[in-house]
Formats: sequence, C-alpha cells, structure tokens
Amino acid sequence: MLIREADARRTETPGGIMTTLASPTQGAAGLSIWRVEGKAGIAGPVHTISADQVWTFLEGAVSVRLGEEDLAAVAGDTVVMPAGAVRQVTAGEDGFVAICTAPAEARAAVDGKDFGIPAWIA
Repeated sequence: MLIREADARRTETPGGIMTTLASPTQGAAGLSIWRVEGKAGIAGPVHTISADQVWTFLEGAVSVRLGEEDLAAVAGDTVVMPAGAVRQVTAGEDGFVAICTAPAEARAAVDGKDFGIPAWIA
C-alpha cells in the first residue's frame, strides 16, 4: 500500500501538529507512525500511554520528563517511552520535529482518565 503525502491526516493540538503517516485507518495493521511538529516552548500534557512509544527527533531540542527522570534530547536522539510511564514533552525555544511510533491500540490517559486512542494513532 502506498500512502501519499496528500493523504496524510493532520491533527492540531495546543502543543503542536501531528501528521499521521500510517495507522489502521490508513492501511497499517498493527503499528502507527506519525510526525510531530512541536511549537516553540510549549509543554504537552502530563499523561501516560498504554504501550511503548519511540520518538526520534529530527530537528530542534526537547525536555522529556519520563517517570522521575528528566531527559534532554536534540536532533538525532531517540527516546524510548515505556508503556504506562508518566511523561511530558516540552519543546525547546525553536520547537522540534520528531517521528514517533507505537502499536495501533495505544491508549492515552491523563490523571488516570482514559482518553482512548489518540486521533494520530487511530
């Protein structure tokens, strides 16, 4: 299956733009992959994901709070976020671009409240 750039789905949140490159609704059976463009200086929500995620940063810099650990990542770095770990990604002063992947059934939760499968993973 070929998914053309014009067919990629974009979802905008207060923290950035997620562009779904492949997902169950776009031909992938078990994995989703998406691009994140994080807005300069913006912190995403503190949340958990029910499955492992892998984020590879292509541009910019971020601070990642992962459980009790603070990680600083720049272009070229990859952060593996284990299932269930509390996390928050904060963009550096120039923002960031990352490619991310997770199993297609990954669910998000904030303060223990299940928000279901995020639109960019579905």
